[in-house]
Amino acid sequence: MEGANGSLGKVKVGKPGFHFGRSPGWPDHPILGSFNHATTSGSPYNRTTVLGIYVSVPFCRSKCSFCNFASGVFSRDKMHAYVARLREEIASAEALAMAFGAKFERSIDSIYLGGGTPTTLAPDQLLSIFHAIRDQFDVRPEAEITVECAPGTLRPEILDALLEGGTNRISLGTQSFINEEIKSVGRLHTAEQTLTDIGTLRAAGISNINVDLIAGLPHQTADTWHISLNQLAQSGVPHASVYILEVDEDSRLGRELMAGGERYHAHHVPDSDLVADLYLEAIDFLDGVGVPQYEISNFAGPGSESRHNLKYWTRQPYLGFGLDAHSMLYASNTSTKLECIRLANTDDLAAFSAGSSKPEPTLVDDQQASEEIMFLGLRLNRGIDVEGEPVVQHFKQQIGELCNAGLLEQCGTFLRLTPQGRLLSNEVFERFIAVPAG
Repeated sequence: MEGANGSLGKVKVGKPGFHFGRSPGWPDHPILGSFNHATTSGSPYNRTTVLGIYVSVPFCRSKCSFCNFASGVFSRDKMHAYVARLREEIASAEALAMAFGAKFERSIDSIYLGGGTPTTLAPDQLLSIFHAIRDQFDVRPEAEITVECAPGTLRPEILDALLEGGTNRISLGTQSFINEEIKSVGRLHTAEQTLTDIGTLRAAGISNINVDLIAGLPHQTADTWHISLNQLAQSGVPHASVYILEVDEDSRLGRELMAGGERYHAHHVPDSDLVADLYLEAIDFLDGVGVPQYEISNFAGPGSESRHNLKYWTRQPYLGFGLDAHSMLYASNTSTKLECIRLANTDDLAAFSAGSSKPEPTLVDDQQASEEIMFLGLRLNRGIDVEGEPVVQHFKQQIGELCNAGLLEQCGTFLRLTPQGRLLSNEVFERFIAVPAG
């Protein structure tokens, strides 16, 4: 859940800001205080040519009722064919980049296996993916290597394979510490299994752990949300992702809600006002326990921010492999440092596994790149450095109007979302995107 596939327009669950038209109370604490290191050498916030690698593993033990992603429950034969094709795609990465006129770097400092649930693969399949990456790329010693894991899937042989592959960070798709809420969306684990897995990981030497929570699950109340937050804090994990459940009409739960039905616990989904309050409570609560917000949906203790996900928000290059994966590479034959090439893989499992599809390229020109810098940079709590980012000057009118509306503010040299702007972030971001002519 935590790691997106690199797409700018598709998320697994909703981000705050799309459905809320009010501004509840906001915790009054400094947002930028913990990010003074952002311009220092070696910071994950600095733009660099070092690549990140995202690998899509679209297989699950069960399909969540709210999920509309290209993932699901498939046979072992299909999983085997997929991994074989995945290895071929990784091996051809340089040729693919060159064919699209993109710069190609072999040095990488982040690997992210997301899904789906990568830990549904067999141990030898996981290792074959790690080996394929290391055969083609130079993995830096300090690289962050993350694998998404559904609680309850960390069998000893799986954990051994992850450790052998160099995994040093795990993202647990917990969603809630209330078993009724977990079960209501089709998840198979329990809250107790999350806590067991955290202990198992620490005993194995992996302490860099993320836990996902979702605000807006069926049966969720203010009281049960507080229990989940307390349990998260007591677990001592250094990173958390908190998402607002935004039900897509293409999901089972979404279709049921649109039809006014009761299947999939649709009649127990909390209203948007309560969900907004839950999100705001999470910000305040997690800040109070030393895990402050650093991005709209992400929270971390000092030095525990996700290096890989920061690549998306700071427009650092990354390669995505597998179903529905996206890539962003700098353009090679250009005089500007802003232009890039984005590649989008198919979301058709059969087509991908058969090798009958090719990534769809999009050249991002200077204007589009400037727009991306604005709406991606504003996702971060620190915001955008108006002195260090020249493209800010291209949007003076929009910035002025948004500041007057109370959605943006300047703090020192940084332009950032206000509390109300954070809840209405999608509307803010739309102001920086040009409407196509015609």
